[in-house]
Amino acid sequence: MLSPLVIDTFLLDYHLGHIILFGLLVSLLGAAPLKSQKVIASILAVFGVVFLMAPYTTMPPTFILLGVPLVLVGALLWTMAR
Repeated sequence: MLSPLVIDTFLLDYHLGHIILFGLLVSLLGAAPLKSQKVIASILAVFGVVFLMAPYTTMPPTFILLGVPLVLVGALLWTMAR
């Protein structure tokens, strides 16, 4: 069994931006077998909004600014999907 100190020292290296980014990657990998451009677009747009609305005190500004291109790319993919 892992001690709480080991878990705590492991988790101190990560912040909310890493967790949201990991969720984005897992969601994209989960949606890849569907081969639906609209599903991929909606995932990108939703995670872009999540990045933009996340508290700025819990992660660096680069992760917050990552939300803008994600929303734009998601909207573009949605309009180009059939």
